[in-house]
Amino acid sequence: MNKQHLMTSMAIKEDEEQSLRPEKLNQYIGQDDIKDMLSIYIQAAKKRHEPLDHMLLYGPPGLGKTTLAQVTANELDVKIKVTSGPTIEKSGDLAALLSSLEPGDVLFIDEIHRLPRFVEEVLYAAMEDFVLDIVIGRDGESRSIRIDLPPFTLIGATTRFGDLSAPLRDRFGVVFRLNYYSNKDLQTICKRTSAVYGNPIDEDAVMSLARRSRGTPRIVNRLFRRVRDFADIMNEGHITETITNEALLKLGIDAHGLDQTDYRYLEAIIDRYQGGPAGLDAIATQIAEEVTTVEDVYEPFLLQEGYIKRTPRGRVATKKAYDILGKPYYEGFLKT
Repeated sequence: MNKQHLMTSMAIKEDEEQSLRPEKLNQYIGQDDIKDMLSIYIQAAKKRHEPLDHMLLYGPPGLGKTTLAQVTANELDVKIKVTSGPTIEKSGDLAALLSSLEPGDVLFIDEIHRLPRFVEEVLYAAMEDFVLDIVIGRDGESRSIRIDLPPFTLIGATTRFGDLSAPLRDRFGVVFRLNYYSNKDLQTICKRTSAVYGNPIDEDAVMSLARRSRGTPRIVNRLFRRVRDFADIMNEGHITETITNEALLKLGIDAHGLDQTDYRYLEAIIDRYQGGPAGLDAIATQIAEEVTTVEDVYEPFLLQEGYIKRTPRGRVATKKAYDILGKPYYEGFLKT
């Protein structure tokens, strides 16, 4: 593949990826209660010629927090600057971002729970009074200067709501928790993705993909792209249920949406800890995964589907977990 062809292919892929993201609220699928409230807040802000109140979005990864922030900026007819908590290492980084905003603009900070604490404290005055108080100089020669900022809207996103400090949480006037998507909404997203990529897809294949997507739009789109690869080679791009099932089986994803890590998690509780209770750190060590990955990526789906329970003493496997592993379960195994 020559360089020009590669660059053209990359440009096409970037356009396709971008077109998967809705631009307006009426194109955004799912989270209906949030959309209804957000629509009112946006209309009220525009009617009063004021910036939208600062907004915090939280929930498991892949549910569309970044997309919703971009949609909000589009609905407000303003620009959006996108960054993340770990990239803002100094107060000067935050000052540069905020001072580059135009009146009414949106600043989106992903993983806002990872902001350094001293940067977070500088952000308080910016959110409340639209000013920056910066200390410059060192030791006895240091002095404080105040920089006026244009009115703006901060949208923060986090997967770890509990890790946010109370002072920062309290400064958000609008707080939304994004929930997992229904199979019906995931099917709608899957059909839209197939139209964007130009791959016809059978209804059974759509349902199969939605069922295995763990209630998450990002996952249904990722799985679609992998199934699409198989369909392009095996069936001239037409996605059938047979091709879908074969592709997902090779990816290690079963009919329930569980992957190999999910099974290792359940086996660790049942085989190593006799069904639990087991601590999160112990489980993560047993399956060789990071604690935050286990807690943020794997556990929410296992909890939602009823394979495990959280108790004050730790995680416990339910009868459903024993059944899917084909292991005998006796009354009294479920400890509290």
